[in-house]
Amino acid sequence: MATSKRPIQSVCCIGEVMIELVNGRDGKIALGVAGDTYNTAVYMKRALKETDVTVSYCTALGTDPYSDIIRKALTGYGLDTSCIETRNDKIPGLYAVDTDEHGERSFTYWRSDAAARTLFQDPCEVSLDTLSRFDLIYVSGISMAILPPVVRARLIQFIETFRAEGGTFAYDSNYRPRLWEDQATAQEINTRMWQLADIALPSIDDEMALFEDATEADVLARLAEAGVACGALKRGAEGPLDLAGAAIAQNLNTVEKVIDSTAAGDSFNAGYLAAYVLGQPTQTQMEAGHNLAARVITHPGAIIPE
Repeated sequence: MATSKRPIQSVCCIGEVMIELVNGRDGKIALGVAGDTYNTAVYMKRALKETDVTVSYCTALGTDPYSDIIRKALTGYGLDTSCIETRNDKIPGLYAVDTDEHGERSFTYWRSDAAARTLFQDPCEVSLDTLSRFDLIYVSGISMAILPPVVRARLIQFIETFRAEGGTFAYDSNYRPRLWEDQATAQEINTRMWQLADIALPSIDDEMALFEDATEADVLARLAEAGVACGALKRGAEGPLDLAGAAIAQNLNTVEKVIDSTAAGDSFNAGYLAAYVLGQPTQTQMEAGHNLAARVITHPGAIIPE
Protein backbone atom coordinates (compact mmCIF):
# COMPACT_ATOMS: atom_id res chain seq x y z
CA MET A 1 0.00 0.00 0.00
CA ALA A 2 1.40 3.39 -1.04
CA THR A 3 2.28 5.81 1.73
CA SER A 4 0.07 8.90 1.86
CA LYS A 5 2.15 12.04 1.42
CA ARG A 6 1.56 14.91 3.81
CA PRO A 7 0.92 18.45 2.49
CA ILE A 8 4.11 20.39 1.78
CA GLN A 9 4.53 23.39 4.06
CA SER A 10 8.29 23.14 4.55
CA VAL A 11 11.19 22.39 2.21
CA CYS A 12 14.83 21.59 2.97
CA CYS A 13 17.60 21.58 0.36
CA ILE A 14 20.76 19.72 1.42
CA GLY A 15 24.24 20.21 0.03
CA GLU A 16 27.23 22.47 -0.35
CA VAL A 17 27.24 26.22 -0.85
CA MET A 18 30.54 27.75 -1.91
CA ILE A 19 32.32 30.99 -2.55
CA GLU A 20 32.15 31.71 -6.29
CA LEU A 21 34.74 33.65 -8.29
CA VAL A 22 33.50 34.71 -11.73
CA ASN A 23 36.16 35.66 -14.27
CA GLY A 24 34.49 38.41 -16.27
CA ARG A 25 35.21 39.20 -19.90
CA ASP A 26 36.51 42.57 -18.73
CA GLY A 27 39.19 40.81 -16.71
CA LYS A 28 37.57 41.60 -13.38
CA ILE A 29 36.83 38.93 -10.77
CA ALA A 30 33.44 39.04 -9.05
CA LEU A 31 32.92 37.27 -5.73
CA GLY A 32 29.62 35.56 -5.12
CA VAL A 33 27.93 32.66 -3.36
CA ALA A 34 26.60 29.59 -5.20
CA GLY A 35 26.18 25.83 -5.25
CA ASP A 36 23.70 23.59 -7.01
CA THR A 37 21.19 22.91 -4.22
CA TYR A 38 21.72 26.43 -2.85
CA ASN A 39 20.77 27.90 -6.23
CA THR A 40 17.64 25.76 -6.24
CA ALA A 41 16.77 26.86 -2.70
CA VAL A 42 17.11 30.56 -3.59
CA TYR A 43 14.92 30.29 -6.68
CA MET A 44 12.35 28.14 -4.85
CA LYS A 45 12.10 30.73 -2.09
CA ARG A 46 11.48 33.44 -4.68
CA ALA A 47 8.81 31.37 -6.41
CA LEU A 48 7.06 30.64 -3.11
CA LYS A 49 7.46 34.07 -1.51
CA GLU A 50 3.72 34.77 -1.57
CA THR A 51 3.02 31.58 0.40
CA ASP A 52 3.61 30.36 3.95
CA VAL A 53 5.95 27.60 2.76
CA THR A 54 9.37 27.80 4.42
CA VAL A 55 12.54 26.95 2.49
CA SER A 56 15.55 25.87 4.54
CA TYR A 57 19.13 25.14 3.60
CA CYS A 58 21.18 22.42 5.27
CA THR A 59 24.98 22.47 5.04
CA ALA A 60 28.10 22.89 7.17
CA LEU A 61 30.16 26.08 7.36
CA GLY A 62 33.12 27.38 9.33
CA THR A 63 33.57 30.45 11.53
CA ASP A 64 35.71 32.36 9.02
CA PRO A 65 34.78 35.59 7.18
CA TYR A 66 33.79 33.72 4.00
CA SER A 67 31.44 31.44 5.91
CA ASP A 68 29.90 34.62 7.32
CA ILE A 69 29.44 35.92 3.76
CA ILE A 70 27.55 32.73 2.91
CA ARG A 71 25.37 32.97 6.02
CA LYS A 72 24.47 36.56 5.15
CA ALA A 73 23.58 35.51 1.61
CA LEU A 74 21.33 32.72 2.89
CA THR A 75 19.45 34.97 5.29
CA GLY A 76 19.38 37.78 2.73
CA TYR A 77 17.45 35.54 0.35
CA GLY A 78 15.01 34.61 3.11
CA LEU A 79 16.22 31.05 3.61
CA ASP A 80 15.93 29.40 7.01
CA THR A 81 19.41 28.61 8.40
CA SER A 82 18.50 26.55 11.46
CA CYS A 83 20.01 23.42 9.87
CA ILE A 84 23.53 24.73 9.32
CA GLU A 85 26.31 22.87 11.10
CA THR A 86 29.27 24.94 12.34
CA ARG A 87 32.79 23.51 12.15
CA ASN A 88 35.39 25.71 13.83
CA ASP A 89 38.31 24.09 11.99
CA LYS A 90 36.83 24.12 8.46
CA ILE A 91 36.16 26.67 5.71
CA PRO A 92 33.81 26.75 2.70
CA GLY A 93 34.70 25.36 -0.70
CA LEU A 94 35.74 27.75 -3.46
CA TYR A 95 35.31 27.60 -7.21
CA ALA A 96 36.15 29.81 -10.18
CA VAL A 97 34.00 30.13 -13.32
CA ASP A 98 35.26 30.93 -16.81
CA THR A 99 32.65 31.44 -19.54
CA ASP A 100 33.27 31.20 -23.29
CA GLU A 101 31.65 33.21 -26.07
CA HIS A 102 28.77 30.70 -26.30
CA GLY A 103 27.87 31.02 -22.63
CA GLU A 104 29.28 27.62 -21.74
CA ARG A 105 31.21 27.61 -18.52
CA SER A 106 34.19 25.73 -17.13
CA PHE A 107 34.99 25.35 -13.45
CA THR A 108 38.05 25.14 -11.24
CA TYR A 109 37.37 23.87 -7.72
CA TRP A 110 39.07 24.06 -4.33
CA ARG A 111 36.80 22.02 -2.08
CA SER A 112 38.69 18.97 -0.76
CA ASP A 113 38.67 20.20 2.86
CA ALA A 114 35.34 22.04 2.79
CA ALA A 115 33.14 22.11 5.88
CA ALA A 116 30.21 20.68 3.92
CA ARG A 117 32.05 17.36 3.60
CA THR A 118 31.62 16.87 7.36
CA LEU A 119 27.83 17.25 7.34
CA PHE A 120 26.01 14.72 9.55
CA GLN A 121 29.31 13.42 10.97
CA ASP A 122 29.67 13.11 14.75
CA PRO A 123 29.93 15.21 16.75
CA CYS A 124 27.16 17.28 15.20
CA GLU A 125 24.37 19.62 16.22
CA VAL A 126 22.44 19.02 12.98
CA SER A 127 21.62 15.32 12.88
CA LEU A 128 19.63 13.54 10.21
CA ASP A 129 16.73 13.25 12.66
CA THR A 130 16.63 17.06 12.67
CA LEU A 131 15.35 16.88 9.10
CA SER A 132 12.33 14.73 9.92
CA ARG A 133 10.23 17.86 10.48
CA PHE A 134 10.35 18.87 6.80
CA ASP A 135 7.72 17.87 4.25
CA LEU A 136 9.93 17.97 1.13
CA ILE A 137 13.66 17.24 1.03
CA TYR A 138 15.76 17.94 -2.06
CA VAL A 139 19.20 16.40 -2.58
CA SER A 140 21.54 16.24 -5.56
CA GLY A 141 24.27 13.89 -6.71
CA ILE A 142 26.78 16.53 -5.67
CA SER A 143 25.33 16.44 -2.15
CA MET A 144 25.90 12.68 -2.12
CA ALA A 145 29.32 12.70 -3.78
CA ILE A 146 30.98 14.98 -1.22
CA LEU A 147 29.92 12.82 1.75
CA PRO A 148 31.93 9.84 3.04
CA PRO A 149 30.41 6.42 2.16
CA VAL A 150 29.24 5.75 5.73
CA VAL A 151 27.36 9.06 5.84
CA ARG A 152 25.84 8.42 2.41
CA ALA A 153 24.51 5.11 3.71
CA ARG A 154 23.00 6.80 6.76
CA LEU A 155 21.41 9.49 4.60
CA ILE A 156 19.86 6.84 2.36
CA GLN A 157 18.45 5.04 5.41
CA PHE A 158 17.02 8.32 6.67
CA ILE A 159 15.36 9.04 3.31
CA GLU A 160 13.78 5.58 3.33
CA THR A 161 12.23 6.30 6.74
CA PHE A 162 11.35 9.89 5.81
CA ARG A 163 9.37 8.70 2.79
CA ALA A 164 7.68 5.92 4.75
CA GLU A 165 6.45 8.56 7.21
CA GLY A 166 4.85 10.67 4.47
CA GLY A 167 7.71 12.93 3.42
CA THR A 168 8.39 13.74 -0.23
CA PHE A 169 11.90 13.28 -1.65
CA ALA A 170 13.22 15.01 -4.78
CA TYR A 171 16.52 14.23 -6.51
CA ASP A 172 18.77 15.37 -9.37
CA SER A 173 21.86 13.29 -10.16
CA ASN A 174 23.84 16.37 -11.31
CA TYR A 175 26.76 14.10 -12.17
CA ARG A 176 30.27 15.50 -11.63
CA PRO A 177 32.79 12.68 -12.25
CA ARG A 178 35.64 14.28 -10.30
CA LEU A 179 33.64 14.27 -7.06
CA TRP A 180 33.07 10.50 -7.04
CA GLU A 181 35.53 7.75 -6.10
CA ASP A 182 34.75 6.01 -9.39
CA GLN A 183 32.00 5.64 -11.96
CA ALA A 184 30.72 2.36 -10.53
CA THR A 185 30.11 3.93 -7.11
CA ALA A 186 28.32 6.86 -8.72
CA GLN A 187 26.12 4.47 -10.70
CA GLU A 188 25.27 2.43 -7.61
CA ILE A 189 24.36 5.43 -5.44
CA ASN A 190 22.42 7.24 -8.14
CA THR A 191 20.44 4.14 -9.04
CA ARG A 192 19.39 3.84 -5.41
CA MET A 193 18.46 7.52 -5.29
CA TRP A 194 16.28 7.17 -8.40
CA GLN A 195 14.56 4.23 -6.72
CA LEU A 196 13.77 6.46 -3.75
CA ALA A 197 12.84 9.64 -5.60
CA ASP A 198 9.21 10.74 -5.41
CA ILE A 199 10.22 13.50 -7.83
CA ALA A 200 13.06 12.77 -10.27
CA LEU A 201 14.73 15.68 -12.06
CA PRO A 202 17.56 14.22 -14.17
CA SER A 203 19.37 15.93 -17.04
CA ILE A 204 19.79 13.83 -20.15
CA ASP A 205 23.47 14.77 -20.54
CA ASP A 206 24.29 13.74 -16.96
CA GLU A 207 22.45 10.44 -17.24
CA MET A 208 24.06 9.51 -20.55
CA ALA A 209 27.52 10.37 -19.21
CA LEU A 210 27.08 8.45 -15.95
CA PHE A 211 25.30 5.34 -17.21
CA GLU A 212 26.62 5.39 -20.80
CA ASP A 213 23.11 5.28 -22.23
CA ALA A 214 23.23 5.55 -26.02
CA THR A 215 19.86 7.19 -26.56
CA GLU A 216 17.12 9.14 -24.82
CA ALA A 217 14.97 6.02 -24.98
CA ASP A 218 17.65 4.12 -23.06
CA VAL A 219 17.65 6.80 -20.34
CA LEU A 220 13.87 6.66 -20.04
CA ALA A 221 13.81 2.86 -19.93
CA ARG A 222 16.44 2.71 -17.18
CA LEU A 223 14.65 5.33 -15.06
CA ALA A 224 11.36 3.48 -15.50
CA GLU A 225 13.05 0.25 -14.41
CA ALA A 226 14.22 2.07 -11.26
CA GLY A 227 10.59 2.91 -10.53
CA VAL A 228 10.64 6.59 -11.45
CA ALA A 229 7.05 7.68 -12.02
CA CYS A 230 7.11 11.45 -11.40
CA GLY A 231 9.39 14.23 -12.55
CA ALA A 232 10.94 15.58 -15.72
CA LEU A 233 13.89 14.75 -17.93
CA LYS A 234 15.73 18.00 -18.63
CA ARG A 235 16.78 18.29 -22.28
CA GLY A 236 17.94 21.89 -22.58
CA ALA A 237 16.48 23.82 -25.50
CA GLU A 238 14.39 20.79 -26.56
CA GLY A 239 12.30 21.22 -23.44
CA PRO A 240 11.52 18.82 -20.60
CA LEU A 241 9.93 15.41 -20.94
CA ASP A 242 7.36 14.21 -18.41
CA LEU A 243 8.69 11.06 -16.76
CA ALA A 244 5.14 9.88 -16.15
CA GLY A 245 4.65 9.99 -19.90
CA ALA A 246 1.37 11.89 -19.88
CA ALA A 247 1.89 15.66 -19.86
CA ILE A 248 3.39 17.74 -22.66
CA ALA A 249 5.05 21.09 -22.02
CA GLN A 250 3.79 23.53 -24.66
CA ASN A 251 4.29 27.11 -23.46
CA LEU A 252 8.08 27.11 -23.51
CA ASN A 253 10.12 30.29 -23.87
CA THR A 254 13.02 30.26 -26.32
CA VAL A 255 16.40 31.89 -25.79
CA GLU A 256 18.12 33.70 -28.65
CA LYS A 257 21.48 34.08 -26.93
CA VAL A 258 22.79 32.22 -23.90
CA ILE A 259 24.88 34.50 -21.71
CA ASP A 260 25.75 32.03 -18.96
CA SER A 261 24.38 28.51 -18.54
CA THR A 262 25.32 28.39 -14.85
CA ALA A 263 22.38 27.21 -12.72
CA ALA A 264 20.22 26.28 -15.71
CA GLY A 265 19.35 22.89 -14.24
CA ASP A 266 19.23 24.21 -10.68
CA SER A 267 16.71 26.90 -11.58
CA PHE A 268 14.63 24.44 -13.61
CA ASN A 269 14.40 22.23 -10.53
CA ALA A 270 13.33 25.22 -8.44
CA GLY A 271 10.58 26.26 -10.83
CA TYR A 272 9.33 22.69 -11.18
CA LEU A 273 9.36 21.96 -7.45
CA ALA A 274 7.70 25.27 -6.54
CA ALA A 275 4.86 24.53 -8.97
CA TYR A 276 4.62 21.01 -7.52
CA VAL A 277 4.37 22.42 -3.99
CA LEU A 278 1.60 24.74 -5.19
CA GLY A 279 -0.33 21.77 -6.53
CA GLN A 280 -0.17 22.87 -10.15
CA PRO A 281 -0.56 20.39 -13.05
CA THR A 282 2.47 18.51 -14.36
CA GLN A 283 2.46 20.51 -17.59
CA THR A 284 2.64 23.74 -15.58
CA GLN A 285 5.42 22.32 -13.42
CA MET A 286 7.55 21.58 -16.48
CA GLU A 287 6.81 24.94 -18.07
CA ALA A 288 7.62 26.79 -14.84
CA GLY A 289 10.96 25.01 -14.62
CA HIS A 290 11.90 25.53 -18.26
CA ASN A 291 10.87 29.17 -18.41
CA LEU A 292 12.70 30.07 -15.21
CA ALA A 293 15.85 28.40 -16.54
CA ALA A 294 15.42 30.20 -19.86
CA ARG A 295 15.44 33.51 -18.01
CA VAL A 296 18.39 32.61 -15.78
CA ILE A 297 20.71 31.72 -18.68
CA THR A 298 20.28 35.15 -20.25
CA HIS A 299 22.08 36.71 -17.26
CA PRO A 300 25.61 36.22 -15.94
CA GLY A 301 26.11 34.24 -12.73
CA ALA A 302 24.10 31.62 -10.87
CA ILE A 303 21.69 33.97 -9.06
CA ILE A 304 20.11 36.65 -11.23
CA PRO A 305 18.45 39.86 -9.98
CA GLU A 306 14.88 39.32 -8.81
